[in-house]
Amino acid sequence: MAEMDLSEQLSAANPLRIDNPALIPAARYFDEDFYRLECEHLWPNVWQMACRLEQIPNPGDWVEYSNVGKSVIVVRTKDGVKAFENHCRHRGVPIAGGKGNEHGNCAKGGFICPFHGWRWNMDGECTFVYGRHLFDEELLEKDALALRPVKVELWGGCAFINHNPDAPSLRDCLGPVLDRLEARGMSKLRSEWWFGTVLPSNWKVAMEAFMEGYHVMKTHPQLQHAQPSLYNARYGNETGGLGPLVNPNLGVKENVQQCIESMELLSAGMAGLVHAKEVAIAKQFADAELPDDPQQAMPAWYAMVAGAITKQLREKGEDVPDLLDVMANHQVEAVEYLFPHYFLLTYFSSMSSYRIRPLGPESCMFEIWSLTNYAEGEEPEVPMEPTILPFDSQDFPMIPRQDYSNIPIQQKGLHSEGLDVLRLSKDREGLISNYQRLIDGYIAGAPGEKLAAANTLLGGNFDGPIKDLGL
Repeated sequence: MAEMDLSEQLSAANPLRIDNPALIPAARYFDEDFYRLECEHLWPNVWQMACRLEQIPNPGDWVEYSNVGKSVIVVRTKDGVKAFENHCRHRGVPIAGGKGNEHGNCAKGGFICPFHGWRWNMDGECTFVYGRHLFDEELLEKDALALRPVKVELWGGCAFINHNPDAPSLRDCLGPVLDRLEARGMSKLRSEWWFGTVLPSNWKVAMEAFMEGYHVMKTHPQLQHAQPSLYNARYGNETGGLGPLVNPNLGVKENVQQCIESMELLSAGMAGLVHAKEVAIAKQFADAELPDDPQQAMPAWYAMVAGAITKQLREKGEDVPDLLDVMANHQVEAVEYLFPHYFLLTYFSSMSSYRIRPLGPESCMFEIWSLTNYAEGEEPEVPMEPTILPFDSQDFPMIPRQDYSNIPIQQKGLHSEGLDVLRLSKDREGLISNYQRLIDGYIAGAPGEKLAAANTLLGGNFDGPIKDLGL
């Protein structure tokens, strides 16, 4: 028998690979061998959001980013942002840990190994070996002692790292969605707050809880009740009518009130998703003069609100984009995923961002940022680490709290003996299938350019169909 090539070997090593794109093997969410395949073949080859750039504003600032046992130092140098593997070149002890603006093992302008005192500067060069004469000189060559660089790229106010030096660029992997988000001022947003929690679930269960709005009716009933036409037109059996922005059974003023109530609930439930300052501006137009026809009135009302948010926030010194322009020419979905572990929720000028990292087959770190604009000089103190809460804490905003009520019990249900596969809607839950099959592509060792091309198809795929990824 001919020897299998690498791709065939890796495919054979993945008995949980997906054959029918609408059926996802349940064991992918808890099987230890499948988790090991992800750790070995997915995470070392993908772009990971490592930190927000406001955490490292000045030369000499650094943060540690860790995931699946790999630790990276992200450093602001005088020549820009760099990233290095976080281990001493002597005996492997991490030379930095935690948040870099509180220096820990960090000397001024560099790092000191806590074990034997070897030192490195911010460019990764070894500057001091204690007792150098004790070593054979060929062990201490400059290049051999330099910290191992990690590929890093900047986008959207964040530093992204990739352990594979030959990986396609961040832009090649994520595609045009980066331009659409950047047009909405992504790089100018600042952290308002940052929460984190450990969820007793596989990281993919946590990610997939947000890949469709089909769950809103039961999980977030307050949103469904506030604006039923929006959700029923998208997920229910309603046909005809005047479209998702309009309740055909209400007049114009009642439709406006319904939209304002929905915005208030989104703001109270998620902060950056619709910021309180945006809701306050929208309420200025509660009694706006509008056409009598709701189908004409509601788009006109949304345009009034978007234009006013742009104007009034700019007058306060906030560098917000022209919302009328971006809503017309740079459209994004309500949730945009940046494979594999970062996603953004958008509405007007602010955003919420989520990052999920595996801690094991059935545990993950779940982080949420509220992001908004500030006038120059009015920015709050930068949160350098998340406020860690229990996942059932009442201190979380309502919307993630409601989602957290499902995620742990879904993880338990996945172990049921009678549950072999998860069944997906081909029209609304396609992003789950597309994500999972892209993971299979990494495990199978598909060429980088093919993986990048498949990855770009995930932009705008929230609530979308199952796609042919070309893998």
